[in-house]
Amino acid sequence: MTYCVGIKLDAGLVFLSDSRTNAGLDAISTFRKMIVYEKPGDRFMVLLSAGNLSISQSVREILQVEKIDNGDRPPITIWNAESLFDAVRVLGSAVRRVYEQDGPSLKAAGVDFNASMIFGGQVKGEAMRLFLVYSAGNFIEATRETPFFQVGESKYGKPILVRAYDPGMSFEEAVKLLMLSFDSTIKANLSVGLPLDIHLYQADSLKTGIVRRIERDDAFYEMISSGWGEALRAAFDRLPAYSLD
Repeated sequence: MTYCVGIKLDAGLVFLSDSRTNAGLDAISTFRKMIVYEKPGDRFMVLLSAGNLSISQSVREILQVEKIDNGDRPPITIWNAESLFDAVRVLGSAVRRVYEQDGPSLKAAGVDFNASMIFGGQVKGEAMRLFLVYSAGNFIEATRETPFFQVGESKYGKPILVRAYDPGMSFEEAVKLLMLSFDSTIKANLSVGLPLDIHLYQADSLKTGIVRRIERDDAFYEMISSGWGEALRAAFDRLPAYSLD
């Protein structure tokens, strides 16, 4: 299992992913689940993936060369797509191609075709966009009402996002918010764990932004984790007790 989040701010896009993958408690490994595709000055795209690691890795590789028909014009790829919508259509096609190749053998082995992805970024000439891609290759787009997407083990980290997210928040505030979301998830589920990968994309920059890796001994993460626990306990103590009268 894993946990990945992508959120859309007025200032840009924030992506955060864990790096744990496992095939049982005795087979835990670390793999980066975030990959960037870019042509600086023209397009910037980030892909976060959750689910079966072999499926996700295959999709990531095929995406770089996948093409979809464009009538009399040259086929659409992620490198010439005129919009991020067209780029995510190429991603959906790559997912379906992997299913065609590997789906039957996975089914025969009793393994579900399980992969979900967050795909976001910006193509020159249009605004930033953020998409959630399902195992069938279909997708939905983030809106003002639904400004963030989660894949993987999402339920533990969602409440803080719903309560505290604001589109006008700074990158610094957004990182703090996502760290709280991940801390709640990590404490509740052993299948999600550090290190964490962060990417901050500045709107209209069309290039890689600030990239950080949060290791197990990161001082800020430890401060956020312990401080949040203390704040929750203090808030709990301030609330009135239930009356049995």
